[in-house]
Amino acid sequence: MMTGEDAFARLVDEVLPFWIDRGVDATHGGVMTCLDRDGSVLDHDKGVWQQFRFAWLLARVSRTIEPRPAWRTALETVFEFGRRHATDDDGRMFFHLDRRGRPIRKRRYAYSECFAAMAMAEVAALDRDAGLAREAETMFRLARRVMTEPGMMDAKTMNRPAKSFGHPMISLGVSQVFRDSIGGAFADAVAVEAAAEIRADFLQPGLQAVMEIVAPDGSVIDHLDSRQLNPGHAMEGAWFMMDEGRRRDDAGMVDAGLDMLDWSWDRGWDRKHGGILAFVDLAGGPPAAIEHEMKYWWPHCETIIACRMAHRATGDARYRDREAAVTTWALEHFDDPDHPEWFGYLRRDGSISSRVKGNLWKGPFHLPRMLLALATSDGVVERPSVVRGLLDE
Repeated sequence: MMTGEDAFARLVDEVLPFWIDRGVDATHGGVMTCLDRDGSVLDHDKGVWQQFRFAWLLARVSRTIEPRPAWRTALETVFEFGRRHATDDDGRMFFHLDRRGRPIRKRRYAYSECFAAMAMAEVAALDRDAGLAREAETMFRLARRVMTEPGMMDAKTMNRPAKSFGHPMISLGVSQVFRDSIGGAFADAVAVEAAAEIRADFLQPGLQAVMEIVAPDGSVIDHLDSRQLNPGHAMEGAWFMMDEGRRRDDAGMVDAGLDMLDWSWDRGWDRKHGGILAFVDLAGGPPAAIEHEMKYWWPHCETIIACRMAHRATGDARYRDREAAVTTWALEHFDDPDHPEWFGYLRRDGSISSRVKGNLWKGPFHLPRMLLALATSDGVVERPSVVRGLLDE
């Protein structure tokens, strides 16, 4: 397993310098995440998710480790680029920008808004900026409206209405970021609502599965796409749920997170080659996604956090053993012996499918967040705390 000291060293000495030195755009602002193995820029376009994810990370490490000048400079460059260019005239956010910040693509869902709210909240806590804290809450409220109000995100045909696990899961995660930074009654209420929705509608104890898509009433939709499970996504949600249960001293919520981890490990761990499969089918048939046998970097990061949290919660040795297994596999296959950061995309047998270190989806988030979580769990980094008074509690 990776110790907190090792995780801290990898984060501070390798991962953060990789993205700051190679990705931060001193000319136009923002961070370029389409990087080759050695950090060479493959494309100057910028994903909105990655701007705000990186801004959140830089603000978090500045607040919980120390306010290093290089981190502050990068934070200002990336955060201000996102605030200046990512918002459309209707208040919604784009998904994809060019190097100068001109819009390329906009999508229906509200993940850009969620990551923007996270970044705003963390920067507000760092700078003790009450005005920015209010902006963060306004952005989170917008994201929740998009995800929950009828008609806000409807496709052109709705003959088979459904809802996604991603919406309550990201809502729970953003709420927890707020609780660690600026607080607020709204975020706390969303955490309660999102956790309840996950437990009621997306956990299927009879099937021992965390559904990725369900009908509006939480029932299983028996079609190929909706039978597809995403083990890594479920294990990310599992540690969100365990963390929420710990915060609220709610054993039932912790147990729900443990079930999510157990079911997803049983379905997602590749017993032939090791590692976490990208997608599996609920009934054991062929998954809808043709890339189902791929091994992505981020499910392994989320599984490591979930296993660490589960072992801390229960003392059960099987979670320690699972963490050791997934960490060993990840370090043997995703870790690059010649350059910092992990590869992102492997074939089922662990061979490298693409040597890129980043693109519009892979950037400075899942790996550094995992390293920070391990360093924090071992007490190497202090736990983040809410800055009282930024929002009315």
